Amino acid sequence: MTRFLRHALSRLTLAVGASAALLGAAQAGTLSIGHTTWVGYGPLFVARDLGYFKQAGLDVQMTTIEESSLYMAAMASGKLTGTASTIDEILKYRSPQFCFRSVLALDESAGGDGVVTANGITSIKDLKGKAVAVNEGSVSMFWLSYLLKQAGLGVKDIEVKNMTADDAASAFMAGRVPAAVTWEPNLSMVKQKKAGQVLVDSRKTPGVIVDVVALRCDVIDKQPADVKALVEGVNKAVAYMKAHPAESAKIIAKGVGGYLSKPEDVSEALKGVRFYDTAGSVGLMGQPGKPGPLKDVVSLANETWSVIQGKTFNVGYDDLVDTRFLKPAH
Repeated sequence: MTRFLRHALSRLTLAVGASAALLGAAQAGTLSIGHTTWVGYGPLFVARDLGYFKQAGLDVQMTTIEESSLYMAAMASGKLTGTASTIDEILKYRSPQFCFRSVLALDESAGGDGVVTANGITSIKDLKGKAVAVNEGSVSMFWLSYLLKQAGLGVKDIEVKNMTADDAASAFMAGRVPAAVTWEPNLSMVKQKKAGQVLVDSRKTPGVIVDVVALRCDVIDKQPADVKALVEGVNKAVAYMKAHPAESAKIIAKGVGGYLSKPEDVSEALKGVRFYDTAGSVGLMGQPGKPGPLKDVVSLANETWSVIQGKTFNVGYDDLVDTRFLKPAH
């Protein structure tokens, strides 16, 4: 385990407290997954609460940990068997000593993330030389870097104000910064309060902000039946969510909680998310020996974090993705 992860693990003990007791080492029939508060992880809760996992002999334990360094440290130490997170976020932690791979795609942001700006800023190019509130090291930073690159700019061309997505939105609406990278429900709040504009949202960048379920390599090798049950359970859940949106919103609100504890808020947030069934995962991730478009996201993440953090990231697609449990679409 790296020194960074060891430090994060010590913080995890304090942050998680009693919840850590719920997390156990890998054992057949059980998967413990850490995640942040995000509607995109809804299929995991739907599959759990509707018994799709249980029917296959699988118990999936979900634990909310809001900081990536903490849930990755928990996985590295064996307190978690896996995580639900964006693939660019977890790439930074992959090493020969810390082996994990993504086994399915959950969702992509399709309007749920955005850049809010003051009047007069009409393009990404207009951000040059301006202060932008964004959470450094997060998917928000990754996405902003992608947008800047598309506009012929880089992170060095803006003044980064490091804040969480919620704090960034608050700072923007208070007029302390002219631009911020945030997500729902903050985007809708900016519109409702007429505090500025949503310059661009993630509908313009399909397949860039992608959430996956990643499991430790030892878990994948020792519990293949459980991984198969996880994939199939999520597939069933996505189908149920399409057919029963109102019922699904209630389940997700109960499971995810936090700022998404109300079904009506979940329903609104779901408008900015596209979910992947197994066929969708295949289309994005590919099949053994045939990488899908997600390989380009991995390459982009390596390039982005290398520039931002000033050290070389060179994580291979095969090091980060395992598609053996995905059935090809027919």
